[in-house]
Amino acid sequence: MRKQGGRRTETPFRARNEKPARQNADKAPRKDTHKPGARTDSRAFRRPSPELAGLYGYHAVREALGNPRRESLDLFATAAAAEKLATEIAASGVPLHIVDGEALSARLGAEAVHQGVFLEARPLPALDVSEIESRSGLVLALDQITDPHNVGAILRTAAAFAADAVIVTERNAPEFSGVLAKTASGGLEHVPLVEVVNLARALDRLGDAGYLRVGLDSEGPESLEHTMLSRPVALVLGAEGKGLRRLTREKCDVLARLDMPGAIKSLNVSNACAVALAVTRAKLAE
Repeated sequence: MRKQGGRRTETPFRARNEKPARQNADKAPRKDTHKPGARTDSRAFRRPSPELAGLYGYHAVREALGNPRRESLDLFATAAAAEKLATEIAASGVPLHIVDGEALSARLGAEAVHQGVFLEARPLPALDVSEIESRSGLVLALDQITDPHNVGAILRTAAAFAADAVIVTERNAPEFSGVLAKTASGGLEHVPLVEVVNLARALDRLGDAGYLRVGLDSEGPESLEHTMLSRPVALVLGAEGKGLRRLTREKCDVLARLDMPGAIKSLNVSNACAVALAVTRAKLAE
């Protein structure tokens, strides 16, 4: 796990030995070499600094290129992917390296669905709880949710519902990796991830700032639909199976459950988050 300035960085683009890199570069498509900034030389696979971030996947990279808070350094893409992102690449001015898709898979891993594009960038600036901009008056706090796919899906949903931030703990939370960014489908660029050392203290600070802290708990005394809500509000979600920790529960102003009328009475945490955000948005609009 690597950190810069107290926060995690996305998984870097790791080079292997130079010989395969040159071989793969030789196989790279040549049709885009006349585009400004496009390169096909072996420098595309140099070893990056460990402080750099690595983002892959079409939507994640497209949103990162358009994010003024994200400093993009180098883009590695197949000719087809570069063509799809031509407008964003031109606007960002990021150096483009045309590479072979198999070369990307070899370095990112066969399980990485990179869609022919990989971006080296600086990690986003770290934020403190006090720096959350209360535009919608709605934030999420995650209590030790460790699966990057779940956190990525929560970020995507948070972006769809215009949440102001997602608070996570430095420990027992996933790295801000390519997997998380890919699953978030661009949400990482629109919803700040705020890392805190101690979630209980962060909830205290939210309470001092006037937030209603609502813990989602399957054993909650009242359903979320029948819970009185006011803005600003912080929805607190626990890990699947474990739920909210005792101290986290004690820091919440109210505990609420999601009632399921169907045969299945439980949801994946990212799906539960989507339902909770929809219910909360509707109640705040009443």
